[in-house]
Formats: sequence, C-alpha cells, structure tokens
Amino acid sequence: MKIAILGGGPSGLYFAISMKLRDASHDITVYERNRADDTFGWGVVLSDETMSNFEGNDPVSEKMIRDNFAYWDDVKTIRGDEAMTSSGHGFCGIGRKKMLLLLQQRARELGVKLEFESDMSEEKIAALKTSHDLLVAADGLNSKTRSIYADEFKPEIDMRKNHFVWLGTHQKFDDAFTFIFEKTEHGWIWAHAYQFDDDTATFIVECGPEVFKAFGFDKLNQQESIALCEKIFAKHLGGHALMTNANHIRGSAWIQFPRVTCENWYFDNVVLLGDASATAHFSIGSGSKLGMESAIMLADELSSGKPLEDALQSYQDERKLQVIRVTSAARNSTTWFEEVERYLDLDMMQFNYALLTRSQRISHENLRLRDPEWLASAESWFQKQAGSNSTRRPMFAPFKLRDMELVNRVVVSPMAQYKAKDGMPNDWHFVHYAERAKGGAGLVFTEMLCVSHEGRITPGCPRIGEEQLPVWSRLVDFVHAETPAKICAQIGHAGRKGSTRLAWDGIDMPLPEGENWPLLSASAIPLMEGNVVPKAMDPADMDMVKAQFIEAVKSANAAGFDMIEMHAAHGYLLASFISPVTNIRDDEYGGSLENRMRFPLEIFHAMRAEWPEEKPMTVRISAHDWMGDEGVTPEEAVQISAMFKAAGADAINTSSGQTDKAEKPVYGRMFQVPFADRVRNEIDLPTLVAGNIYEPDHVNSILMAGRADLVLLARPHLADPYWTLHAAVELGDAEQDWPAPYEGGRRQANLLAERARAMAT
Repeated sequence: MKIAILGGGPSGLYFAISMKLRDASHDITVYERNRADDTFGWGVVLSDETMSNFEGNDPVSEKMIRDNFAYWDDVKTIRGDEAMTSSGHGFCGIGRKKMLLLLQQRARELGVKLEFESDMSEEKIAALKTSHDLLVAADGLNSKTRSIYADEFKPEIDMRKNHFVWLGTHQKFDDAFTFIFEKTEHGWIWAHAYQFDDDTATFIVECGPEVFKAFGFDKLNQQESIALCEKIFAKHLGGHALMTNANHIRGSAWIQFPRVTCENWYFDNVVLLGDASATAHFSIGSGSKLGMESAIMLADELSSGKPLEDALQSYQDERKLQVIRVTSAARNSTTWFEEVERYLDLDMMQFNYALLTRSQRISHENLRLRDPEWLASAESWFQKQAGSNSTRRPMFAPFKLRDMELVNRVVVSPMAQYKAKDGMPNDWHFVHYAERAKGGAGLVFTEMLCVSHEGRITPGCPRIGEEQLPVWSRLVDFVHAETPAKICAQIGHAGRKGSTRLAWDGIDMPLPEGENWPLLSASAIPLMEGNVVPKAMDPADMDMVKAQFIEAVKSANAAGFDMIEMHAAHGYLLASFISPVTNIRDDEYGGSLENRMRFPLEIFHAMRAEWPEEKPMTVRISAHDWMGDEGVTPEEAVQISAMFKAAGADAINTSSGQTDKAEKPVYGRMFQVPFADRVRNEIDLPTLVAGNIYEPDHVNSILMAGRADLVLLARPHLADPYWTLHAAVELGDAEQDWPAPYEGGRRQANLLAERARAMAT
C-alpha cells in the first residue's frame, strides 16, 4: 500500500512502524508540520499493561522506550499540610521528546519516510487522499483533516471548564506520581507532577474557571503566569523554577481540555487515529497509550487480507468500543477534578480514596491488590467513623438515622411486584420481603404503597391503610423477630402514571376500556397518547390527597415500620408537581421551583408531623429528568434536596428519570451515583443511591469514597434474596451472621469459597 500519515506524534509514528513490520514493501510517508525535535508536552505516562502490548507488537521499539523510563509505584496526595501515599500502581514515564526521537529512529530503520515542517493545506490533504491508497489522519486533537471532512466524521467537541497549563521542572518527583492541592486566597489550585527522566518532571497546574479568572491568568503572559505558579507551589518546588516549552504560543499557554468524539472514524480511504478520533483527559494519562494501541489494531486489520472498506469498518467497530471504555473513565476523572472543591473538606483518608478511584477503573478490591496495608487502614478508618471497631468492608459498617440503627449499608431497593388484589398485599408480599430481610441486607424497602385506590399504579399495586394494616403488621413483626434488618414503607400516589396494566402485560399502557379509573396530577397531561387524561388538582383535591397521606403514615406507624419514605420521583403525583415537564400550572403551585415544591413540601410536613420523632423519614427524588433544560437537572436537584432537608428530611434517595416518555437517559454502571454524590457533599445530607449497582465492589467503592451513605440494589436482590450473605462469602468475610437454621449452609459456602480461592492461587 501507498500510505500517507498526517502527524508525526506517537500514534502516527507507531502506526508507520507497525505497518512496516507487517509488510516492509509498504510505501509510507509521515508528514509532520513541526520540526523533528519540537514537542509541546513534557512527559508521557504508560502502564505496565501498555508496555506488554508494545512488546508483543515490536520488541525493538519497546526496549528503546523502556530503557529510557522513569518508574514509580506510589501515588502521593498532598493537601495543604497533609500528605498520604499509597503504593502498587505500577506506572512509568518517558519524556515526550525522547519518545518521539526514538520512534523516529525506529521508523527510519524500517524505511519509513519522514517529512518535517510540512504544513498541510486543504488542497494538499485532498491531493494526498487521491494519490495514496490510505490517508491516516493522526494530526491530533485539533485535526485539520477531521475539520475538513467534518460532514463525514461527524465530530463532537466538548470543551471542559477547567483551565490547565503544561509545565516542567527540575525538582524531583521521582518517588511517586504526586497530586498537590493548595488553598489560596482565590480558592483551590492543584498540580499533577511526575518524573519522566533523571532531571525533569512534568508539572501540570490546573484550576477551575473562577480561580483562573481571580488570579488573572487570562491576562498574564507566559512568564508572569509561570512566576505566579512558582509562588503558589513554592514549598513543593525546592527552589527550582517551572519551565515552559510552548514559547511559540502567544499569551499564557493555559488551555481548556477539548473532549473529542466522532461518530465515524473513517470514510473512503481516510481514517482517523489517536487524538484526532477521540481524546482522553490528561488526568488518567492515556492519550499516547490509546493512540499507539489503536495503531496496532489498525495495522492488524489492514494486514488481515480484508478489502480496505471491511478492514476500516472492523477497526472502527472493535477499537471504538475499547476506546470508549477508557474515554468514559477519563470523563469520570475530568468531572471529578472539575468538582474537586466538593471533596476537599473530606477527611484526608476519604479524599485520597476518592482521588484514587475517581475514574472507576480502580475498584475497591483492586486497591487491595495494589496496597493491602493502605486499604486496610482506610477500611478501619471508615468503620471508626461509623462507630465500630471492626475492620470489615465499608458495606458492613453500621449506619444510624435518628434512632434507627442498621447493621450494614446494603439496602433492598423498592421493586413493584404487581401481585396485590384490590390493593391488598398477600402471601406473595410476605414471602418476598421476609426472604430478603433474611438475606442479610441492613434495610428492606417495600414497593411504593399507595395512599388510595385511585392512587395505585396498576390493579396489582398494594395500598397502605387501616384495611391493609394486619398484613403489613404481620410482615414487620416477622422481620423484627427473625432478622436484624429494618424495614421501610415507601409511600406514594401514582398520579398520571396510574390506571395502567401490570408490567408483563404492557408497562405504562392503559387498562382495557371500561377498567380505567380517574387520575389526578399537577396538570392535565396524560402519560402517553391513549392513557387517561388526569385532572389538574384543585385545592379540594390537594386537601383530600393530604389526608390520604396522613392516614397512610398513621397505618405505617401502627404496623411498626422503622422508617418511611415519601415517593416524589419518577413522574408520580408528587414528582409531577416538581418537574416543569409535568407541571404547567399558572397558580401558586406552578412556575418557579419554589412554587412547584409547595405541594410536595406540604405533604412532607403533614407526613413528618404524624411520624414519630425518633423514626427517620426520607424522600426519593428524580435528580435528573434526562430532558435537557426542559426538566429537572442535577443542579436543580441540589436545591430540591436542600428544601427537603430544611423541612426535616433525614436523607435523600437520589434516583432519576421516568418522568416522561421523551426522556433520553444515559445509562451505565453506577450511573446515578454522581447525583447522590452531589447532593450529599454539597448540602451535607446523607444520600441513598440505586442504579446498575450489582457487585460488592460497587457498594464498597461508593461508600468508601463518600459518594453515598446507603446503597440500594434492585435486580440483584430479585435474582438472589441472599445477596448480602453471598457477597460476604465472596469477599472472604467470615464475620457475617446467617440465620441460625442456615448455619450449615454458611459453613459449607465459606469452605467452598476458600477452596476456590486456594485453587485460583
């Protein structure tokens, strides 16, 4: 093939090398607009895993790079006068200029032509596309090729809000990858520092937009900006200067990070590579890794014997998925640093843990493999904060709300069963909830218990009132007598989402004609076309519904429930007032957030007044309607939570979505945790969280990082009522109690797990 590569960075050079190794007869030219020894970064970070990939592809260049490495195993966090170090992270660094020179050398050895100071115009790029079999655009995050053919590649560029400047120093940071957080008169500013050769370290300074402007970095030239950074970080620089290699740039050289994604990575004979196709934030150090590993896969596909179109399609299909995993982690890390001031008041132990796990690539048990001693100290710290002397995992730490004490932080999430008859719970509900209480969770939620017949979601949804009291009392008595679990009644009203079929008969679909019942909502907006149009509530309706909630609370107390939760999420009645999507009223209950919150707060106050002072009460909210600015946003959710806190809520159960069928949710592992994190750490109120959480590692990571206080699992508890007991076995936790009649099962489960671990090692 005759191949033109635009961009002589790591990905472009490594692709040229990889192709020549597969077929020396390829005619390959690399066009680089800068000089051979120009570079505008300092160090490149690569992991042991990445180096193994390089060794398998080209042992020669791998050895050239490895011979010039600076190694470190530790991550050190400095916050003001506090410092903490954890080990076992296994990274290495090399100067970007050194690595480029080595790759240039290797490429020349293999017969690759390198042309420097080749600035590409649109006409030149078009000519190369015509004259070559393949045009590889490895021309960086500001790719000219991507811009010229934007209609084909369909790029999206998200400019992140923090500002940073890439500097170097001769101060030594050779003992650890070091994060330095300094509080200044204008707010927090921080540095990412690591050694990359015997004499030089990268020193990236970062801050939020408010601090950036307050210091006047936007008006300073480079030398003034560097001098100010030297002053801020003076005690960490040991008298050494900070240096720039971006003197060609006018202004201060501070930039914001562009998060680049592309719908398509190729068209015709043009393919994007490296930062041109997708970018990963510098805070996870994966930009060069991604580009070079993409180069390997592209070379493999092009050498597979497939037609060019098929090879490029396979490359895009396979590699795009792998890159998304890393760029998603990078997005998590980016967001963490953008919101870091939320965490800077956490205890140093928890702050350090949150920093290490910010991208979600490093999990709780992965930290144990890296540094078991440090993690053990972190777990001990967490238990002490919970009032325990245990050294067990965070999920097994106790938790207290008012006078309710939970034995652990695992919660059975509310899950509709659709098995009631005319609002009456039955043996299904008794067995379902009793089994999960026996399964080891600290707290068990009921599904939403409806306050009236018309407030049911479906004909199979249970009520709570005087008529249902004997059934709920029997369940609560069993849970208290036979298990250490506590039990919570979630109380709500379906609103416009009522009068629908059982889930397996067509979720949210209206009942057959003649079987529907009248509905109430904030506004007369049906859930979907064909569903019952609800009545917009008038004052008499509000008084009636308030009385129904009060009676439900009285019944929950008479039944002995340990806690109640007001359901104000998912588009049900109270949520329909909160969301501007479902509330288009023009009276005192519509319009501003304060007005939209008026009725839900009235209900909350009425419920709290009837609920015993010593028992906790929480509220479930939809922290994101997933409808852009039209609905509730995470920012507004903080205000909503603060209002409920002021009213006396003991915790907020942060859920999201299900407000309207036009929603566009973004699902993923632990996808609702950021909402709980934000509420918890911005208004200092405990939070509960659910949402694609299914492993003990997820639970422990969320808790230890201070992102929520209780973790709800739904589907895992449908699949396994004894999820908590089995999680303890999986983790080798021999302290977990089982029901006495099941002691033989506990012994056998632990014995089999020990054997499996022994065989695995």
